[in-house]
Amino acid sequence: MTSKKNIKSKGTMKKLILSMAMLAMVGATATAQENNDGLTPSRPLTSGELFQGMSRAIPTGRVVLPYGLDVTFDKTVHLIFPAPIRYVDLGSQNIIAGKAEDAENVLRVKASVKDFETETNMSVICDDGSFYAFNVKYADEPEKLSIEMKDFLSTTEGRLPSNRSDIYFKELGNESPVLVKLMMQTIYQNDRRCIKHIGAQQFGMKFLLRGLYAHNGLLYFHTRMENGTNMPYSVDFITFKVVDKKVAKRTAIQEQVLLPLRAYHQVMQVKGKDSEHSVFVLDQFALSEDKQLEVTLYERNGGRTLTFHVTAEDLQLAKKIDNLKLKW
Repeated sequence: MTSKKNIKSKGTMKKLILSMAMLAMVGATATAQENNDGLTPSRPLTSGELFQGMSRAIPTGRVVLPYGLDVTFDKTVHLIFPAPIRYVDLGSQNIIAGKAEDAENVLRVKASVKDFETETNMSVICDDGSFYAFNVKYADEPEKLSIEMKDFLSTTEGRLPSNRSDIYFKELGNESPVLVKLMMQTIYQNDRRCIKHIGAQQFGMKFLLRGLYAHNGLLYFHTRMENGTNMPYSVDFITFKVVDKKVAKRTAIQEQVLLPLRAYHQVMQVKGKDSEHSVFVLDQFALSEDKQLEVTLYERNGGRTLTFHVTAEDLQLAKKIDNLKLKW
């Protein structure tokens, strides 16, 4: 009888041990499933993947691929961008950078520490809204010391440039700098004369307003200079001012200077028997009945100054650019 009881107790113990083992296996399986639910990877994490809390990976298509750039201590690398430089950020103090004197689109870069080992980075934003990223490392003899960056709006296989960005600047409001440049470029290339009654003619020169366009709070002025003489005309600058239509004698002149936000194809000289045209972008404004816009062309080292006026009625002739076919 005693032996039978011992056999029964041993069988019960075996069943109990097997049940506990199965429960442990089920718990381990559930834990493994929880750890592999997509929030915690099953493989070991690298230092660059460790985040506090849940994080989503950035898709490859959203990453701006950086250029590789070699710098050294004893030589300067020059980067030539297609537009004036607005912003530069350096990843570490191992490199220094600055705009070249009197050249808004040229950036000088060199190593501030000799033989630095850790790779760093650099970012550049230009006035046209283009964004450039660089991975920078030290090299004793960099192969490329003068680099011309590809034009932001250069032709690609698709409609949009491959390095297109959507960086906005405060002075342009809600308008993308890329779109502003495209509009100026298209107006310039089309070279249509939509306005025929506004201009000035004197000294054998003509200074004309060929077109006026409006889009998203900005005004686009398409101007043309024609030189009918054999003498070249050197352009000093062009001013935009809001002035009174009629100024009585002994009355102070009230004027408001308007600064162009952007300009396309700024002309330095008009050769004899030749012509040039430009596009200027201004913040949208309104004119009262007693005010007018005064646009003046000044000659460098000369007195051939030409002025034309734009009235409130003329501003109403501004065409919408919605139907303008942009040229990439």
